[in-house]
Amino acid sequence: MLKIGLLICGHVRNDFQEILGGNYRDVFPAYLGRAGAADWAFSFYDVCQGQFPGNIHECDAYICSGSTASVYDPDPWIETLKAFVRSLWEAKKPFVGVCFGHQMLAEALGGRVQKSAQGWCVGVHEMRILETQSWMTPPQAQFNLLMMCQDQVQVLPADAVHLATTNACPVAMFKVGKTMLGLQAHPEFNKPYNQALMHDRVARMGQKTVEIGLESLQKVTHETTVGQWIVAFVNTQTQPKN
Repeated sequence: MLKIGLLICGHVRNDFQEILGGNYRDVFPAYLGRAGAADWAFSFYDVCQGQFPGNIHECDAYICSGSTASVYDPDPWIETLKAFVRSLWEAKKPFVGVCFGHQMLAEALGGRVQKSAQGWCVGVHEMRILETQSWMTPPQAQFNLLMMCQDQVQVLPADAVHLATTNACPVAMFKVGKTMLGLQAHPEFNKPYNQALMHDRVARMGQKTVEIGLESLQKVTHETTVGQWIVAFVNTQTQPKN
């Protein structure tokens, strides 16, 4: 049984939880369970409220969620999370960052994140694999995932390996060493939730961006495959505890 710590960096709005299937503490275990992580036991840390593990060894691996915050915001919990991620890196503890978590990995290890000159990435985006990894099973040269971001990784940390790209988001996936993985997209989202967010944020995103994003929802997405990759990535770096 693997112990997985979910670092919760934000919350699903109450009126949207029924659309997504709950808050992040509900959504991530359900999503990864469908992808093959039935033997993972989750612990939840509301880091955006200052709730962190007592030490990094409380869990075998950590997953870091998305957030409405930016990794360069001056909030104390964000600085604490950066230090925590650095400690995970030093201990070679497996870590998977999703959207904000992906950006946090880059910033914590010396990269740079800022708002994209291209604006918001929303709806379904096609990602192309730049370097195949052994845990990418089943293999797939390109895949579609839902996105919801304005910030992007602009500079990768030293020794990072650039794994995937999109036309609108050059650094779509990367890893650092064997144990740290970042993914800009939201494989845990569903289309109705992505759609609801777009409708809610028209004033911020712009009508044209939302129209293009809504149209893209007709495309097939590959969140199941990517979930299998995430599970395999963690499992290959972690020894189960009985």
